[in-house]
Amino acid sequence: MKEPTIQELFDLSGKVALVTGGARNLGYDMALALAEAGAGVAITSRTPDNAVAAAGRIALATGARAQGFHCEVGEEASVSAMVDAVLQKFGKIDILVNNAGGVTSLPPTAQLEDRPFEHWRETITSNLDSVFLCSKQVVARAMKPARSGVIVNIASATGHIGKDRRIYRDTPMGGATVDYHAAKGGVLAMTRDMAVYLAQFGIRVNSISPGGFQRAQGETFIRQYNELVPMRRMGQDGKEMKGVIVFLASEASSYVTGTDVRVDGGLTAW
Repeated sequence: MKEPTIQELFDLSGKVALVTGGARNLGYDMALALAEAGAGVAITSRTPDNAVAAAGRIALATGARAQGFHCEVGEEASVSAMVDAVLQKFGKIDILVNNAGGVTSLPPTAQLEDRPFEHWRETITSNLDSVFLCSKQVVARAMKPARSGVIVNIASATGHIGKDRRIYRDTPMGGATVDYHAAKGGVLAMTRDMAVYLAQFGIRVNSISPGGFQRAQGETFIRQYNELVPMRRMGQDGKEMKGVIVFLASEASSYVTGTDVRVDGGLTAW
């Protein structure tokens, strides 16, 4: 048997990837990378126009088949309808990237006891419930029948460590977001157990924990964040997540499951 070349190991031609929250930022970068590696890509967003527009840009840039879908990832009926639609359009789902999530911020002076329970529930729903619901639907209806598949859950450096809130000093950002840390910690634990359970069906499950990525946070925040990172910088959109997602989605990582890849410049290695 001929051993595969490195190009063949990373090649995703003929695969279909579903990326939740793939219309912007890290989700878009990962969807684009998967398409660049040859996969057809389904993108979800709670705003249908955003999903369709992002899919159009990816199709134009790569020539890959790309389609946008509406989905409220914290609602099982919406997830089920979305998976139906993806399977109707693409016929299968080989790769699931559970990227959708978010958190409601509070004023920087807000304390733990100021965090409304409704915000806690919203954060857990969008970041943790969504991973369960999307994985449940895709595993049952696409991956188990095929006895193969790859799931990549997007966790966070905040799932590994408590946040040093000095990064928010003299900025309009901050506040207690313990719910986000709890949700991302849950994603890490869920990833490990799903990997163990689903291995018997030929399904691999891993996670990625990004650190902070530089956007429009302001000069003061960026400087204070960089001081906490061994590499002395934040992550860069359009670059840092692309290689790791293709690695975990492809045969290049065929013996990797139940692990977490930290893309954080060394933040959690201190």
